[in-house]
Amino acid sequence: MTESIAPHVPVLLAEVLEFLAPRDGGIYIDGTFGAGGYSRAILQAANCKVLGIDRDQSAIALGADLVEQSGGRLTLTQDRFSQLDDVARELGRETIDGVVLDIGVSSMQLDQAERGFSFRLDGPLDMRMGGEGPSVADVIASIGERELANIIFLLGEERHSRAVARAIVKERQTVPIATTRQLADIVSRVVRSKPGQIHPATRTFQALRIFVNEELHELVLALAAAERILKEDGRLVVVTFHSLEDRIVKTFLSDRSKSAAVSRHRPLTDGPAPTFSLLSRKPVIASDAENETNPRARSAKLRAALRNAAAARALDEDEFLPRLPRLADVMGH
Repeated sequence: MTESIAPHVPVLLAEVLEFLAPRDGGIYIDGTFGAGGYSRAILQAANCKVLGIDRDQSAIALGADLVEQSGGRLTLTQDRFSQLDDVARELGRETIDGVVLDIGVSSMQLDQAERGFSFRLDGPLDMRMGGEGPSVADVIASIGERELANIIFLLGEERHSRAVARAIVKERQTVPIATTRQLADIVSRVVRSKPGQIHPATRTFQALRIFVNEELHELVLALAAAERILKEDGRLVVVTFHSLEDRIVKTFLSDRSKSAAVSRHRPLTDGPAPTFSLLSRKPVIASDAENETNPRARSAKLRAALRNAAAARALDEDEFLPRLPRLADVMGH
């Protein structure tokens, strides 16, 4: 008897539904469709419509059955969630009742060796969610040692980032680093872990995945896109799995839920009105019971906000992003 693959279980599902509060006649965006867990639950919670977006073509293809079952209430589009407002308008939707985002790599991607996301499975060193642009192999073949160390330190929170970067640069002078096994072995030689701890390559793989997919930049753009497309009293719900992602969401919602002062010499009321009201002052985390049944939930944090009537503000991306080179700069484009 063959062992069945455990299905992808959406994290904090009950809490997402509570904050999103789907209602009959509403239109909702699931900006990270993945395996369709949130979309399915939203469709079951109310007689509403869902626009599902994913930059991964395989996720869109696997969602075909759910589209058929939805009876016209689910539409899937392959695109980046940073474009969610443009995608909605192209489909004739000028405003949306709610947006939910689940940030990070999906278990489906990790389980496909040929996608190169996992150090557990040997495959090409790729990690691109949408298949376009440079791969991780391309990046580490050309990036400078100092830049590489900064990326691994900031995006992976790897204390041994300099040693890892040094080892990668030394190895590539002898042979191209083209597979996940090669990279995992290089990192494992300089980062030690004790039994029961995470794999030595975990943080490095995470950092390179986030960098090559420009995930933090995409997140900032997606938050601004949600601000533009949500109607008054529309709801934004974001689930993150990384401290940098949570910090971006926290900073953005904190900024947008306060009146922006024109200068320190004027009262706050002189600035633009708040565009959001916080629905959760602190991040919502998974219960002990969910953590036991779904290990992915352990690092999850949910933040939610209600859209106010004020006009969307102009975005200064650098306000929210760590100081790192952009992918195009590294690749010389």
